[in-house]
Amino acid sequence: MCLAIPGKIVKKENDKGLVDIGGVKKEFILSLVPEAKEGDWVIIHTGFAIQTLSEEDAQETLRLLNESFDIKSI
Repeated sequence: MCLAIPGKIVKKENDKGLVDIGGVKKEFILSLVPEAKEGDWVIIHTGFAIQTLSEEDAQETLRLLNESFDIKSI
């Protein structure tokens, strides 16, 4: 199963960015979303940010993931 998840860009440098996903920060390629900037929410999949989204949509997606996978108990 493939899963794309939301994360928040905390640092951007050229086409790479440091993205915070639930407190874990990892570098991703941002070349598919050149308009994205620090503070923006993006959908992450296989090492790439593939889409920007609103904070409201990101929070709703994270809530649904938490419910679906019971992430808090892992």
